[in-house]
Amino acid sequence: MEVNVIGAGLAGSEAALQLAKRGIHVNLFEMRPKQETGAHKTDKCAEFVCSNSLGSFDITNASGLLKKEMELLGGELINTAYECRVPAGNALAIDREGFSEKITNKIANNPNITFIREEIAEIPQTPTIIASGPLSSQKLAEAIKTFTETEHLFFFDAIAPIVEAESINFDIAFWQNRYNKGDAAYINCPMNKEQYEKFYEILIKAPRIELKEFEKNAKFFESCLPVEVLASRGTDTLRFGPMKPIGLIDPRTNEENYAVVQLRQDNSAKTLFNLVGFQTNLKWGAQKELIHSIPGLENANIVRYGVMHRNTFINSPKVLHATLQTRKREDLFFAGQLTGTEGYTESMASGLLAGINMARYLKGEQLLTLPKTTMLGALTNYITDPAHEKFQPINSNWGIVDKIELPKKERKNKKLKAELLSNRSVEYLNSLCSSL
Repeated sequence: MEVNVIGAGLAGSEAALQLAKRGIHVNLFEMRPKQETGAHKTDKCAEFVCSNSLGSFDITNASGLLKKEMELLGGELINTAYECRVPAGNALAIDREGFSEKITNKIANNPNITFIREEIAEIPQTPTIIASGPLSSQKLAEAIKTFTETEHLFFFDAIAPIVEAESINFDIAFWQNRYNKGDAAYINCPMNKEQYEKFYEILIKAPRIELKEFEKNAKFFESCLPVEVLASRGTDTLRFGPMKPIGLIDPRTNEENYAVVQLRQDNSAKTLFNLVGFQTNLKWGAQKELIHSIPGLENANIVRYGVMHRNTFINSPKVLHATLQTRKREDLFFAGQLTGTEGYTESMASGLLAGINMARYLKGEQLLTLPKTTMLGALTNYITDPAHEKFQPINSNWGIVDKIELPKKERKNKKLKAELLSNRSVEYLNSLCSSL
C-alpha cells in the first residue's frame, strides 16, 4: 500500500507520520526549496511561519482540549511540540527551529516515508492526501480548482516582527505574565497616554505594502488582523486588544499602564522575541519607525519584519465529508489550512485525522467520523457542513461543540461548563482509542 502526501507542512507531516506508523508507505512531496512560498524561511518540514505559539494547553480552553485530543489519538507533532516548548505562561510556545528540525529528522529517517522535493502540478490518480497549505503553488491550485469545480475562497494572513532580546531596554521593559500567573514569560513594554497617542499616530499614517489587483477584494481573518487594520477601527481598539494593560502591574510604579506591548519568546535560547498581536503589512521602513517608537524598543534590532500573504482554502462544505475524504473521489483526502481550519493546532489535528482515515480506507475499515462532542469532531463537522452559504475559515472554539445541559443556577458558570465539555470529550476518546 502506498499513499501520496502533498505538502510537508504541519498537516502533511502529521498525516505522513500517521500513515507510516501504520505500515503504509508514503511519498511525501514538498516543493521547497526549489519553489518558495513567500512566507517560509527554511526548507524544513512543519515550519512555523507566523507566531511560535500553539495557544493554551489548558483543556478547559478550546485550543487546549484539541491538543489533548491529539495526544489521545496518538498525534506525533503535538508530542514533539511539548519537547520543544519554551516559556509562555499558559500557552504552548515552541522553539520553531528546533521543532522543525526534529520533525524533518523523523521524516527523513522513517523507512516508510520517501521524502521527495518536487512540485506537484496535477492531482495524482492514486491514493492521495493534499495538505499543500494556504500557499499552494499556482499549478497545483489550478488543478485543485478544476477538481473541486468551485472558485477558491481566500483571506489574508499577516506575520508579526521578531526582535533580538539583547537589544531590548530593560530599564523600561519588564518581565511579567498577566495577573502574575506562573513564572514570568512575557516581556512588557509599557506606555503612558502620551506615548500611546504618539505610537497610534505613527501607525495610522504608516505606508502599507500595495496589494496586487487580484488581491484587493480579499478578506482578512478576524483572529489574525494586521495591527494597522485593528487601529483603523478606533483610537482605543488596540488598548482593548493586543495592547491591553489589564493584569500587568509595572513593578517600578505598582500601577497599571495606559497600554502595553507584549513580546513572547520565539526560540529556546531566549535570544529572539516576537511582538504579540503585531502582525502587519506595513512597509519595512515604517515598521522600523513604529517599533522604535515603543518604549523599551527604541534601539531594538529587528531580525524579521512582518509580512502579509494570501491564504487559499477550498469550499470544504461542498467538497469534503467530515472524514476529510472528498465527496467525488474516495481515495483523495484534504488536510490543513487548505480545508478552512485556521491555526497551527487545527492544521496538525486535521492532518492527524486525514492520516488515520486514509489508513483505515486502505485497510477496508470504517472511517472515523468524530462526534461534535469532541473539539476535532466539531471542527471537521463545521467545515464540512453543506448548509454553509458563505464559508469562512475557523479556529477551534466552544461555539461549535454540542452543548451540555446545566442546572439553571449553573448556566452562567463558564469554567464549570468548559470542564464538563472537556471531560466528556476525553472520556469518549479514551473509550474510542481502547477499541481501535
